[in-house]
Amino acid sequence: MKIRKLFAAVLALCMLMSLSATASAEDALKIGVIGPMTGGAAVYGIAVANGAKIAVDEINAMGGMQIVLDVQDDEHDPEKGINAFNTVLDNGVQMILGTVTTAPCLAVAAEAYEERVFMLTPSASATGVTEGRDNAFQVCFTDPGQGVAAADMIVAKSMGTKIGVIYNNADVYSTGIYQAFAARAAELNLEIVATTTFSSDDNADFSVQIAACKDAGADLVFLPIYYTPASLILAQAKAVDYAPVFFGGDGMDGILALEGFDKTLAEGLMLLTPFAASSQDEKTQKFVQAYKAAFGEEPNQFAADAYDGIYALYTAAQNAGINGDTAYDEVCELLIAQFPTLQISGLTGELTWAATGEVIKTPAVYVVKDGAYAKVD
Repeated sequence: MKIRKLFAAVLALCMLMSLSATASAEDALKIGVIGPMTGGAAVYGIAVANGAKIAVDEINAMGGMQIVLDVQDDEHDPEKGINAFNTVLDNGVQMILGTVTTAPCLAVAAEAYEERVFMLTPSASATGVTEGRDNAFQVCFTDPGQGVAAADMIVAKSMGTKIGVIYNNADVYSTGIYQAFAARAAELNLEIVATTTFSSDDNADFSVQIAACKDAGADLVFLPIYYTPASLILAQAKAVDYAPVFFGGDGMDGILALEGFDKTLAEGLMLLTPFAASSQDEKTQKFVQAYKAAFGEEPNQFAADAYDGIYALYTAAQNAGINGDTAYDEVCELLIAQFPTLQISGLTGELTWAATGEVIKTPAVYVVKDGAYAKVD
């Protein structure tokens, strides 16, 4: 037995001794959650941790198999992501929900593959997360999948004829979506009249990018970026009386909850996401109410993906006969066998998985209407 595994087993025993009588050493699964809990990307990591906790509370309340979460902060940094990975393993976790953002996930995925630890990322959408790694699976859409789906939707719904693009060329997520979007647009004869870039989500001035799109006559601007820079683009476009249709991916989710943001700027904004808190189906509303009661705010798509991820791990573990005594490397092989046959009816859709790790579910497009998301049929 490796020293790490021996140390993890001792720590796991100590953790289990502190659990309530309802969680025995045989039925307590130990799941590590890794993501940015502090720093500029903390809104995503905190949402994932919170969504995971709602799922765990529901599962533990049912009795039977219990779950213990070990949440670690990677600050959206690859090196700190590896430190967090080592910490959760030393603490005795058996599988990982994470990491949350792409750059740390790529680093952690490489370590997890070598160590034989199963990981299910709720939101790291780069294809490199799963490529060549049989132990890494995703709950979120892949970047290419988002780019293709966005182009298809723009054409199908006649949303625009001349397309401008503003993307972050230093970000794997943004670049991956853009590249797939551009390729699909060419196949569909969708005209891209302006392609502009920036290199940091801290960028504050988008006047050059907006002017390029406006001068080219773009009636739709595609924004495969996160909502913080997108909020500035919307404000600066309005300041120069430029009002195209703006269309974003799942990284846009959360813009309406951004502190100090004028929601009227987002009126008419389109985004591709598998979840909206405004949906009136019973499952979504139950989750939203529980989330609000626990954390005082509405959940976003990252929270919903994490919730679905916990249920996927829990269901697969039950199907495989995994319990709190199962070593993480054994857990890895058992879950690898389970996921290609797994079916989860989740908040983000009907989920199945390819053997290569990609999730299979149907994307949905929402539009901001009267300060809330409304689904586009």
